[in-house]
Amino acid sequence: MSTVESRRKEVYTYKAPWSVYTLNWSNRQRYRLAVGSFLEEYSNQVTIVQLDDDKNDFVCNATFDHSYPATKLMWAPENANCDQDMLATTGDYLRLWRVDDQNKAKLVGILNNNRQSEYCAPLTSFDWNDVDPNIIGTASIDTTCTIWDVQAQAVRTQLIAHDKEVYDIAFAHSKDIFASVGADGSVRMFDLRNLEHSTIMYETAELTPLLRIEWNKKNPNYLATFMMDSSEVIIIDTRFPSVPYAELTAHRGSVNGISWAPHSSCHICTVGDDAQALIWDISQSMRPIEDPILAYFSGAEVDQVQWSTTQPDWIGIGLGNRVQILRV
Repeated sequence: MSTVESRRKEVYTYKAPWSVYTLNWSNRQRYRLAVGSFLEEYSNQVTIVQLDDDKNDFVCNATFDHSYPATKLMWAPENANCDQDMLATTGDYLRLWRVDDQNKAKLVGILNNNRQSEYCAPLTSFDWNDVDPNIIGTASIDTTCTIWDVQAQAVRTQLIAHDKEVYDIAFAHSKDIFASVGADGSVRMFDLRNLEHSTIMYETAELTPLLRIEWNKKNPNYLATFMMDSSEVIIIDTRFPSVPYAELTAHRGSVNGISWAPHSSCHICTVGDDAQALIWDISQSMRPIEDPILAYFSGAEVDQVQWSTTQPDWIGIGLGNRVQILRV
């Protein structure tokens, strides 16, 4: 083990000057994250932070302005064909940023799918296709999902995906397959090769809104989602839709985020208002699963979570005005 690795701590904390609204790990540079603000005004910020090996602590490398809070931000997949790292954000529009090795960010594209107006319906979330990094899918409150050509900065296709607002979208490890969730309480699966049909994989009993969806990184049969104001996470097996494969029930407050392990088909991390980050093993297909295999108590409500793809022994969480990364 190198000297640097041997003195790594188990938990690192970055304190931001504002409430943390979203975060994402870089797929190119180790221990680098982008962090988005939540300020109740038009002008918000995105900050790039990184662990400094000499200081053995976080340093803030750059901050740039962002219109409205970024509802999601995401670094380009590792296999993206670009000289410098790319970052995408959603809010009023889908924005593309180029970030150089000195962490200087330059806005290189503002993508608006409303050709009749300079305004568009707010975007709730997006996903960057990791098989074909030239594809980004966005979700909107106007009931649509839009598939974008990143290089051309143009719409490939737009579809009405739900009966109400769409809250999240996620690609399977596939160029063509994606799923979405929304205020109508359904999980819907789509295939870009045949958009005339979609499959409803799951619906909540009272049509309670589903807020987030995450596709298993190693097993495309599994999806995770959760309902508004619910302490349970629902695991869906796409081979047997309609009935949950498993329900994760240990949280004692509303769930706010989910993230599958990038290196395992059976592990997922969940976070919530009960100040806990929990790691679960779903290989035992019991319904419900009451006990996580690992628990971290943060001391404050946890709003965000992401498992690092390139460093799978680290998980990032957002709570209040702090970002913590945890060694697992």
